[in-house]
Amino acid sequence: MTTVYLAIAEVKGGALRQVSFEVITAARQASGEGSTVASVLIGSDVSRFANELAAYGADHVYVVEHNDLTHYNAEAYDASLQAVIQAAQPKAIFFGHTSIGKDLAPLSAASLQAGQISDIIALETDAASGSILYTRPIYAGKAFEQRTFTSAQSVVTVRPNNFPLPSYETGRTAPVVNIAYPASTLRTFIRDVVTQAAGRVDLSEAKIVISGGRGVKSAAGFKPIEELAEVLNGAVGASRGACDAGYCDYALQIGQTGKVVTPELYIACGISGAIQHVAGMSQSRVIIAINKDPDAPIFQIADYGIVGDLFEVVPLLTAQFKQQLKSGSVD
Repeated sequence: MTTVYLAIAEVKGGALRQVSFEVITAARQASGEGSTVASVLIGSDVSRFANELAAYGADHVYVVEHNDLTHYNAEAYDASLQAVIQAAQPKAIFFGHTSIGKDLAPLSAASLQAGQISDIIALETDAASGSILYTRPIYAGKAFEQRTFTSAQSVVTVRPNNFPLPSYETGRTAPVVNIAYPASTLRTFIRDVVTQAAGRVDLSEAKIVISGGRGVKSAAGFKPIEELAEVLNGAVGASRGACDAGYCDYALQIGQTGKVVTPELYIACGISGAIQHVAGMSQSRVIIAINKDPDAPIFQIADYGIVGDLFEVVPLLTAQFKQQLKSGSVD
């Protein structure tokens, strides 16, 4: 019997989230020779994404569609996933380490009586035992640990922006298995969803993040940061200090009590570098700090530092990037 690894896909704003493809990569790396990696789509009108998942490497696509699944509801989604698990009998299930994944993964692990490893950033095969070692950051990113499973089945959540996207094969197809929605009496209902206005780029999956701290001084102080983010096609983030001061919405908060981001480029503007904030962005590939205080802790982890007023430096950077992009010297 073929061993199955499930990769849970997520849809947001009418499109598949990037992490939907990254979990395929993680599942593929963990699977053995001859194993099957199957994507799972749960929602309303989501079967249209099956071909895209197949093009990114899914061998099968399981689909559960129903009006009850239009908005995320833990009860309904868990029941739907249990129906998929019953049909697929997977060895492992991979989720994105997102708000949905962090909520749904423990429910699946509990129902399967399986172990769970959360927030992994890499995996490898142990040469001695042949078991899979999963790497995850601990102590606010100051250290890393490797864990493995002893249970027959396993549940894993994958931190976005840490696994490469699988190759896209135009025209590649995969069998689609439609699973009937297991109608059950729901104790909770989602009547409506009110969302805050957000940027064009998903913060948790952005390749470039420009963040502001208390140094922006006001809500209007985020304007130059937003302009730079727009030029670089990046996302805007913030420290908790900026959020607590009312300069921006808490949806932008990065840190120990906010979002964890791992972009290719992180630009910290007017952020001192408190350990709580560093916990959410220290794994960024390249960190640039802009601060008037040369002794600010953020410079200790920054790859590049600019000592200066962000209201002078950021507009200069924006103008320079605009010029470089116009000339075609920047990708």
